[in-house]
Amino acid sequence: MTVSTSPSRLRRSAAGAAIAALATAGLLGTAAPAALAATSGGVVATAPARPVTDAAALDRAIRAVVSEGGSSAVQAEVREDGRRVWRGAAGVADLRSGAPVPEDARFRIGSVTKTFAATVVLQLVAEGRIALDAPVERYLPGVVPNGGAITVRRLLNHTSGLYNFTDDARFSTEGEAADRWLRVGRWTTYRPQDVVDLANAHPPYSEPGPWHYSNTNYVLLGMIVQRTTGRSWADEVERRVIRPLGLSGTSMPGSSPFVPGPHAHGYLPRADGPVDITLQNPSAFGPAGAGISTTADLTRFNAALLGGRLLGPAELAEMKQQVTTDTGGGYGLGLVRYPTACGDYWGLSGGIAGYGTIVMGDAAGRRQLAISLNPYELSEATGRTFQALIDTATCGGAAAPTASAAPPGR
Repeated sequence: MTVSTSPSRLRRSAAGAAIAALATAGLLGTAAPAALAATSGGVVATAPARPVTDAAALDRAIRAVVSEGGSSAVQAEVREDGRRVWRGAAGVADLRSGAPVPEDARFRIGSVTKTFAATVVLQLVAEGRIALDAPVERYLPGVVPNGGAITVRRLLNHTSGLYNFTDDARFSTEGEAADRWLRVGRWTTYRPQDVVDLANAHPPYSEPGPWHYSNTNYVLLGMIVQRTTGRSWADEVERRVIRPLGLSGTSMPGSSPFVPGPHAHGYLPRADGPVDITLQNPSAFGPAGAGISTTADLTRFNAALLGGRLLGPAELAEMKQQVTTDTGGGYGLGLVRYPTACGDYWGLSGGIAGYGTIVMGDAAGRRQLAISLNPYELSEATGRTFQALIDTATCGGAAAPTASAAPPGR
């Protein structure tokens, strides 16, 4: 995979989406990588190389993300055939104390939360309780404009055209707007309807159809889950995913600003020095990005999802059906394809202020990678070293295949 580290693209590259929160105004990074702009279509490559796990190379790669890439902390895990084959951490958990990063630390996962939420929605589809191609109006009458033309599927793959509420200035962590977020925004509790009302106050990006990343879509999906089941989206994730898989380090925290258990701190770079933003109220993001997890839990979740333990074949196939994004890449139903020299990996990346995450696994659910990054000083080296860690973990450092000009999605 090739990483673009220009500010306008950081949110939409495999490495960039994971460090997006501090590079762009939006708190939540998108997960439709620019790296997939050329490769989302048919990739012409020789037979994939066999994945290898070179622990020494991985140790070097993860240290470089801190020593060369400017991250304050990074942790990662590689899992294969149900067992951990490598785990590492580098940097410091706290810039003031200099304490090392615990390898089992918890972290904010940003948009990776969307895959958990999408899994619940697709389970409800399998149960006949939600229809992918039913209009939003059926489940949430009068809640959004044009709800009769926007389907559940369009919420999942970001083709609703609805305004992304995190593009509103009150969620910006850049410039003067960041002062307001630090004083007020990071502590504010939002109800789902508050977020939808904020989005509705802005014109939609388009009629339903074209791809526009919008966290509003997943807030609406959470509301549909609640309307359908009588329980919150977070309760359904707990009941259907977290407890069955034994993901003891994973939580959907509601309005609590705390990261429970051992964790590395997240920081916002400022002219007068870094500001610790570990504590923040994630209620606005809900199923779009409020989750907390660990690298071990994310690799287990990815393995279970791609291995068919959470969804049936039909629903998993639907999840992998991608639409073309604004960068030419692809986005499925809460899942993205990442081409590597060892074949296609599937997962998602995301960012929330102070934290970036990526989780990905091979199509068979046999090999998984999860990385958490606490970005601080962003540079070209950040993207380069983060990319090197991904490449080393997925395929022993081999570069991604060269893309053909085949149309996306075929």
